[in-house]
Amino acid sequence: MAQQISEQVPNPLDTRIMKTPSAVARRAFFYLQECGHLKAGGSHHTSRQNLQSFLFAVILDGKGVLNYEGQHYQLEAGQCFFIDCRTTHSYQSDSQQPWELLWVHFNGCTTEEYYKLFLGQQQPVFQPVSTVKFVSLLQELMRLNAETYADTEVLTSGLLANLLTMLLTVNSISEENDTALQSKLKTVLAHIDANFTTDIRLDELAQRFDISKYYLTREFKRAYGETIFQHIISLRINYAKRLLRFTDKSVEEIAMLCGFKDQSYFSKQFKKAENVTCLAFRRRWRD
Repeated sequence: MAQQISEQVPNPLDTRIMKTPSAVARRAFFYLQECGHLKAGGSHHTSRQNLQSFLFAVILDGKGVLNYEGQHYQLEAGQCFFIDCRTTHSYQSDSQQPWELLWVHFNGCTTEEYYKLFLGQQQPVFQPVSTVKFVSLLQELMRLNAETYADTEVLTSGLLANLLTMLLTVNSISEENDTALQSKLKTVLAHIDANFTTDIRLDELAQRFDISKYYLTREFKRAYGETIFQHIISLRINYAKRLLRFTDKSVEEIAMLCGFKDQSYFSKQFKKAENVTCLAFRRRWRD
């Protein structure tokens, strides 16, 4: 189906920078399609589908609405949204309190994979603790692309990579939000890192550090991007790789030393992580 666009006549207060990426940028970079700063003069409305682009926007002032994937979102200052424009969507500024926003359309490289990761931990509409870093990055994108130089596309790709990183870490625990919780999570992490070869149980961690196991599970994942179980397995696999490369111990011995009570389970987890068997890994890295 062809792209469908219904958009009002551009507002004179709408600052818009449009770019056509080079063939190299399309192959290798994150690339800019459009970015801008909109101060809506009235009920600004946009409706699209099948647009090969991803849109991120920060609402600076006013109000509006977003319809996306069957959901209706009320938007206001301090909120952001990040959407896949191939999906049918529309957004509109409030007629009584027109919005002001910074926005960027972009694509390329592994944007779609980043977006899938983003949706795994966040809603399309979210409210960060502060929009300062997002605003600063979008303003830098606009300054960089106001004119074109030899390295503009490379630098733009770097900024878009930073934006995607910020979007994936928007839920990270900050010192301003909860210093006590952050400190406790770091202590939990240090304990796990020092004892990963032992039988670490969630109930025991919760009791040791005086924290609900459900709360600990959720906040650990938010802070470090993986579950406690995934972190322990990762530590054990990394230790196993060292033993396979630098010792002549058997796979069964290594499994036990890494904290796995069952060799077959260890071998299964190792192959899942490295995509090769233990012995194949040893031969590959010793040859």
